[in-house]
This record gives sequence, structure tokens and C-alpha cells, in this order.
Amino acid sequence: MARGPLAPWRVAVLGPGAVGGLLGALLARRGAEVICLAPPATAAHIARHGLELRSPMLGDARVAVRAAGRLEEPVDACLVTVKATQLERAVGAVPAEALGGGLVVPFLNGVDHIGWLRGRYPADQVVAATIAVESTRVAPGVIQHDSPFVIVQVAHGPADPARVEELAARLTEVGLDVTVRDREALALWTKLALLAPIALLTTWAAAPIGEARRRHPDELVALVREAAEAARAEGVELDAEATIRTLEGLPPGMRSSMLKDAEAGQPIELDAIGGAVLRAATRGGIDVPVTAKLVADLQARTG
Repeated sequence: MARGPLAPWRVAVLGPGAVGGLLGALLARRGAEVICLAPPATAAHIARHGLELRSPMLGDARVAVRAAGRLEEPVDACLVTVKATQLERAVGAVPAEALGGGLVVPFLNGVDHIGWLRGRYPADQVVAATIAVESTRVAPGVIQHDSPFVIVQVAHGPADPARVEELAARLTEVGLDVTVRDREALALWTKLALLAPIALLTTWAAAPIGEARRRHPDELVALVREAAEAARAEGVELDAEATIRTLEGLPPGMRSSMLKDAEAGQPIELDAIGGAVLRAATRGGIDVPVTAKLVADLQARTG
């Protein structure tokens, strides 16, 4: 039976940057009431000018949204789209008492943030999710989406299954490729085991993926296999060879967000990405020497 139009939705976006701005613009274009939560100058700019999306895949859009420095009213969902390095400070803008019964949906890299957020908000309101996309915040409220895909996973966990399915339906409705996973660990490690090799190698090589894989093919293969071993230690079986084929097929000019942050002199998500693999390997008694080397080198390089 076909699903009818979904009822109006109020959603907060904590961090309307490359990912949050993309999602906020798409949801607002579809009729959702979007509240962007950002530092004062950015919030004021977005309140005046709205969000602008430039996307060959999804179409261009300029939409009006609300903006504030702090959530003051209940929402149906709060999408958490800040960098992992900003999470602890940023969530001060979303008091649990203001959130009401809204879902907290973090689109962060890594795996450890889910447990941390469940220590701050009711566990059954935090929904594990991932997103694979290449997009860039080119100016306050202006998002350039370049990848020919936006792939989202949401996972069943302690939240009401019907609410998770509704979340997936709303994201599908705006044009995203959405999969609902039965297990949170599977969703999170599927993303991390692909992202960690890309992020670590491109940032370590200071090059886009095409040049990085040409110059360092052995390191790339080792990173993939080590990430798959770490995932296995956490109870998640992944196909390392399929991941290698995926990485070999990526557009050569693709640059990871970690590389972009490093080039811009911004903090990089080394602990959330590389550190998560190392911690899982340690818990499982697994040796991951190439991952450990690249993480150590990047730590030394970035201080």
C-alpha cells in the first residue's frame, strides 16, 4: 500500500554546515519547519538569508528557515551534524528539557558518540545514523553538494521502531538513499570501515583519493583489512575485498572531510575515526599496525 503524504514535521539542525545545511535545505524544501542551531553570527545570517543548496544531483534550492543559538521548544527530531571535535560543546544548545520527546539523530563519524549522547538524553530518543556524502559549506548557509550520492543508514535500537521507520521515510522523501538497519553496530561499522581508510590515507598522503591510492596501494589495502578486523572484534562481519573494490572505484579527485579540515588548519576527527578503530582493535586483542602508524603520524603532524 502506498504511503500518503507525511504530516508537517519540526526539525532542529545542530550545526548547519556541509551535512546539516544539506539536510536542512532538503527538508525545508519539502515543507518541514527547520530550525538551524548555530553560533550567533551564523544563526543571524541564516535567519536573514535562509539556506542555499547547490546540487547537480538533487537540484538547487534556496529556502527560508528559522535560526537560533539555542533550542527553546520541542521538536520532532534534532539532527546532530557538528564535527565530532565540536560535539561536547555544541550540545549545550540542545537542553534535554527543551527537546521534549524529539529524536536525537547524530550524523557523526565514528561509533563512540552514541553512548555519550545516551548519557545526556533519554536512551530511547537517540537513533544511530550515518551519512555518506561529499558536500562543502562554501559560505554561511551555502552548501555545495558534489557527490552523485547521499547514502543514509538509520538503525533500530531502543527507540520506538515506528519512529525510526518514519525518520527513514522522511529522509527518503527528500531524495536520499536510505537503508534501515536492524543493528546499530552494523550501521556504524559499515560506515567507519569505509571512511577510516579514506580519511586516514588521504590526510596522511595530503592528497585526494586517486593520488593517495596510486602512491600507497599497500597501505590502503592494509587499512581496509585492519578496519574489517576491528569491526569483527565488535561482532560485525564486513567484506574487506568489497570495500577495497569500492575504494578503487571512487572518483580520483574525491577529498575526505578530514583532509579538507587539515588543509584548512582546522581540528581533524582523528580520534573519532582512527581512534575508534584502534580502541576496538585493543578490546579485541588485534594488531592493526598500519592504522596505528598513520594515526601516530597524523597526531604528531597536527599536534
